[in-house]
Amino acid sequence: MTQPRYTPLAQSLPASVPFVGPEAQERQRGAPFVARLGANENIFGPSPKAIAAMQASVAEIWKYGDPESHELRAALAAHHGISTDNVLVGEGIDGLLGYLVRLLIAEGDAVVTSLGAYPTFNYHVAGFGGVLHTVPYKDDHEDPYALFAKAAEVGAKLVYLANPDNPMGSWHSGADLLAALDQLPDGCLLLLDEAYIECAPEGTATPVDINDPRVIRTRTFSKAYGMAGARVGYVLGAAELIGAFNKVRNHFGMNRSAQIGALAALEDQDWLAEVVARIGAARDRIGQIARDNGLVPLPSATNFVAIDCGHDGDFAKAVLDGLVARGIFVRMPFAAPQNRCIRISCGPDDQLDALAEALPLALADARAARPA
Repeated sequence: MTQPRYTPLAQSLPASVPFVGPEAQERQRGAPFVARLGANENIFGPSPKAIAAMQASVAEIWKYGDPESHELRAALAAHHGISTDNVLVGEGIDGLLGYLVRLLIAEGDAVVTSLGAYPTFNYHVAGFGGVLHTVPYKDDHEDPYALFAKAAEVGAKLVYLANPDNPMGSWHSGADLLAALDQLPDGCLLLLDEAYIECAPEGTATPVDINDPRVIRTRTFSKAYGMAGARVGYVLGAAELIGAFNKVRNHFGMNRSAQIGALAALEDQDWLAEVVARIGAARDRIGQIARDNGLVPLPSATNFVAIDCGHDGDFAKAVLDGLVARGIFVRMPFAAPQNRCIRISCGPDDQLDALAEALPLALADARAARPA
């Protein structure tokens, strides 16, 4: 029987995804989650103006979305004080990561990231045959100097660094990262993922010149803007690199209603400020829940908190499993020593109440099962 003739690269790849979605977990457990606190979604939701704009757009969903996302790009350029040539909109940061890797990485090319950092980036690198090199975190922070040194050692074409970081919630000042750029080797591009930048303290964004060819930045409407399901992300960078995306991107990949909603969300900065304040209050509440149970919350500049469970990854996984069994969806870092933690997304009081009720029970089970 005739079979599809897969490429050798495709044949070498596992048929797996970077994350198992909460819906898949609900199907496996046969019940919905009481609290959805694992995917760093903004449970406080998008601007009511964005919701209204998307609802009003549905009657014309028969139209393709503008392949240039012209109105949204123009608004983003004005928001950031840059040219429209320096910004491109795409299907969430995940989609944009895939396009960037496709532009730069051929089979055998070296790429550098932190061990345990955002796995979707690694997925794209593997999918195009890149060779991934990792460096450890330093005090639960990504280490730019170690990343850049590794890039020089292996001749990397691309380095990934998230600021603020996922999964730890840690961050560097923008000024410190700008100074570290002097160590980035020639011919290497820094991919600076700023998905959580709206949640971070003033001064976290790196004040790099928009046309600096050493850096490209990714931003999103999935986190603080509360539109994860709409899949709207964008990249900021030098005009030549931004223009190169047009060689490989899906020009009709952007949902028309999502473009309209993102534009309305961007224009409602009052709602964004309110949500950021709610996120801050929820971070404080999660921290207090952790301390009430003898655990240590790590400082966070994101819409989640990493909680140190005090032992190894097996113990943290047992705590996570105990929470999931009680209907609380959470996640945890993949690599040691960060996997001593569980990661809790910010959310409204009713969901954090459920967390507060379930956590001591999950901890008790994990402690009882731990070898003496």
